[in-house]
Amino acid sequence: MSPNALAQQHTNAAEHEPLIGLATLMKMAFSGVDLAPLGQRLLERAISNPNDGDKLMDVSTILQLTGHHDIALATQAQALEIQRVYHLPAATGRNAIRLLAIMGPGDLMANTPLEFLLEGSDVALDMLYVVPGQPLPSPLPEHDLAFVAVGESDQNRPLLKQIENLLMDWPRPVLNRPEQIARLSRDGAYALLKSAPGIVIPASERIDRHTLERIGHRELLISTILEECEFPIIVRPVGSHAGKGLVKLDHPDAIADYLQALPEQEFYVTPFIDYRGSDGQFRKSRIAVIDARPFVCHMAISDHWMIHYMNAGMGESPAKRAEEARFMADFDADFARRHAAAFAAITARVGLDYYGIDCAETVDGQLLIFEIDTSMIVHAMDPVDVFPYKQPQMQKVFAAFRLMLANTQRRNRP
Repeated sequence: MSPNALAQQHTNAAEHEPLIGLATLMKMAFSGVDLAPLGQRLLERAISNPNDGDKLMDVSTILQLTGHHDIALATQAQALEIQRVYHLPAATGRNAIRLLAIMGPGDLMANTPLEFLLEGSDVALDMLYVVPGQPLPSPLPEHDLAFVAVGESDQNRPLLKQIENLLMDWPRPVLNRPEQIARLSRDGAYALLKSAPGIVIPASERIDRHTLERIGHRELLISTILEECEFPIIVRPVGSHAGKGLVKLDHPDAIADYLQALPEQEFYVTPFIDYRGSDGQFRKSRIAVIDARPFVCHMAISDHWMIHYMNAGMGESPAKRAEEARFMADFDADFARRHAAAFAAITARVGLDYYGIDCAETVDGQLLIFEIDTSMIVHAMDPVDVFPYKQPQMQKVFAAFRLMLANTQRRNRP
C-alpha cells in the first residue's frame, strides 16, 4: 500500500484505529505525505473521546514531524495523563516475543526508536512511559523481555536513575541497562573510550557560556580546556542533535558571532579532526552494534566535514550510491574485520546490548568515533528504486535485532 493510500486509510478509519505509531507516521512524512488531514482527524476523535490516549500520542508524533515541537510535547503530556502504556501488535499477527520498551517523555530523540527495528517482525511491542517521580501503572503488560529505551540526556539522567531503581527486582530479562546508558554523554563516552585500542575519539569538554566567551576574548587559551588543542575547534550546544548549533570555529574571533546567534548556556568543545580521504571527500558511517556485532546502516559521502545523510546528496549521485553499496556488501569482510579489535573494546566498555555509532576512519586507518548513542534512528525508509541495495542490508540489521531478543529469551527460560 502506498504511503498516500495508507494515510487516507487512517484518516477514514480514525475512529476505530489503534495506535499508528512513529515508524508508520515517519514513513509517511519521509515519502512526502501531507500529515495535516490525518492529524486533524485524530485530534477531532481525541476531543470527542477524551479517554483515547492513542489518538493524542499519534497527534503528538505528527506535530513533532511537522515542526511543532512545544505543542507536540504538551500533547504528549496530555496523552500520558490518560494512559502510560501504548501497544503495537506484531506485524505478522503472531506474537512470538512480547517486548516491553521502557520509555520516557520527550521528543523523537529521547528514546530508542524500536519500532523501526521491529519492522515486519513477529515481536509485539508495548511501550511503557515512565514519568519522573511517579509510580508505574498497574498492572504492567505481560512481557517476555524488557528493553530500556530511554536515551542519555541531561533531562533523562534522573529518569534513568529512577528506572535503575525500578529494575532492581524486575521479573524478566532486561536489555540495555539504564546505568550503562547514562554514561554515554559526549564527555562520558570520551572518558570511556579514550584509551581503547584502535580508535580515535576527540576529547570533549563541557563548558559554560562565560568560559567560551573568555576563549573568544583571548583571556583563556583553548589548550587550558582541551589539552594540546589549537583552533579549529568544533562547538555545539549541550543536548543538541542533527547538527543544530554545530559549527567549526577556525579562530577565537569567531566565537562572539557564534554566541550572538544562540541562547544556550552550556556547550561541548572538541578538537577538529580532518578525516577527509585522498579524494577530498569526507565519509561518515552509522553502525548499529547488536549483541556485540557491528552492522552498517548507511555511509554518507560529502565534500563538507559536517555530514548528515539527508544533506550529503546521496540520492542525486549514482557514484556515491555505488560506493555505499560496495561498502555495505564488503562490510563484514573489510571494515568490520579491520576494526574488529576496536569494536570489541567499545562493546566491552560501553556494556550495552544495542547501541549506535557514528564514525569514520582517520587518514592513518583508525576508527574515528563521533558519537555513541542508543537513540539513533536506524530505518529502511529509503526508496527502493533509488537505493535497491539498502533493503537487504537493513533486513540483516532487523533480523539480528530479532535474533538478539530470541536468544535472550531462550537463555533466561526456566
